[in-house]
Amino acid sequence: MRRAMADAEVGDDVYGEDPSVRALEEHAADLLGHEAAAFVPSGTMGNFCALRAAAPVGTEIVADTEAHIVTYELGGLAALGGVQTRTLSGLAGPLDLADVAAQIRAHSIGHNYNMIRTSVLAVENTQARAGGRVWPVERLERLRALTDDAGVVLHCDGARIWNAAVALGVPPRRLGEIFGTLSVCLSKGLGAPVGSLVVGDAAHVEQAREWRKRLGGGMRQAGVIAAAGLYALRHHLDRLAEDHRRAGELAATLADAAPGRVEPKLVETNMILVEVGDADAFVARAAERGVLVGAVSPTTLRLVTHLDVDDAGIRRAGDVLARLLATSRPTG
Repeated sequence: MRRAMADAEVGDDVYGEDPSVRALEEHAADLLGHEAAAFVPSGTMGNFCALRAAAPVGTEIVADTEAHIVTYELGGLAALGGVQTRTLSGLAGPLDLADVAAQIRAHSIGHNYNMIRTSVLAVENTQARAGGRVWPVERLERLRALTDDAGVVLHCDGARIWNAAVALGVPPRRLGEIFGTLSVCLSKGLGAPVGSLVVGDAAHVEQAREWRKRLGGGMRQAGVIAAAGLYALRHHLDRLAEDHRRAGELAATLADAAPGRVEPKLVETNMILVEVGDADAFVARAAERGVLVGAVSPTTLRLVTHLDVDDAGIRRAGDVLARLLATSRPTG
């Protein structure tokens, strides 16, 4: 990947003249079954540009209560975009889709113009705060049908859509084509140092480019980093299965060491949720022993496998974390 970056042919991306950026955008769009893509510095910017291009000022975006765009992006859609979010609990399931449809305010009711209009329904695949769970394809297809009926856009925060495709054993296009717009990451499991893409039809992506520029995301000789993303898409997709296997093995190790604190059957991709008494204290103790984990709540850890953690690293992490779990008090 670093060789590809060093050898990248570059130009001025603000003027659409960087051949490496164009190659990345064309490859990603084709991979996901869409017309166009725009390279952006981060997933947060990707989500914002995609969503703001689809959601006029004064409209709303409906998402799951635990969605990344609601929880982790510092309220950017409201603070910078003039768009509000409304959340539904259980959007990924078990909320009945008829109830989802009933919550979409696509048209004024009885000429009641006081009611905000829904412009986008957003889903996250995989679901970060659910431990990397994967959306069933059939549920996504039904969501697309009901959003089409309502005249709203179905958006995917696809930071880890590559993991979802590998876990389901389908090509990325099978998932990508379901959505009107997507934001997808090149870092995380794919291992590129930086970058995401907004993907959709040509008109939508062009509006997303305008928002990228407005946010200060226009880049010049960006081919150096685009080359890393292109290398990742060409060489690192299939290997995500290794991360999923290692996550499953680590979950089994921890469940054996501390029954009831980990649910291996819920580990579908590269994330593991672990319940502990004091997550911050546990994180610090693990770090002292050379294992880095994250806290997603006062009592919940999130462990994430990736291409820089090999089998030996998983075994070592399992040994350290199992000992800590065995000697730490459970939740409650």
